[in-house]
Amino acid sequence: QVQLEESGGGLVQPGGSLRLSCRASGTIFAIIAMGWYRQAPGKQREMVATINRGGGINYGDFVEGRFTITRDNAGNTVDLQMDNMEPEDTAVYYCHSHLYQTSRSRDFIEAWGQGTQVTVSS
Repeated sequence: QVQLEESGGGLVQPGGSLRLSCRASGTIFAIIAMGWYRQAPGKQREMVATINRGGGINYGDFVEGRFTITRDNAGNTVDLQMDNMEPEDTAVYYCHSHLYQTSRSRDFIEAWGQGTQVTVSS
């Protein structure tokens, strides 16, 4: 089994900052990519940011330079620094990973964390 443990959510005022962290643990041979998705009430889940093992990064169009994703390959962790936050950033944020549990291609899986609530409000 693989677990993605998230931390760092909470309440922040507009214009403020939050940092989310996620650690992957369990039966892991190699992590290919990690990232963050979010889902607001009544909306579909959307990609916030992803980073692959080689350091390639993608951000959702709405990020517009406000968020920064970083990854520690040795520690199996990924962080999301969110600055200049807006009320529209309010959502449940989910950690996500594509990884191999063994060296066999059939053991390639997708894992999700349980989610952490982020609320941007004055």
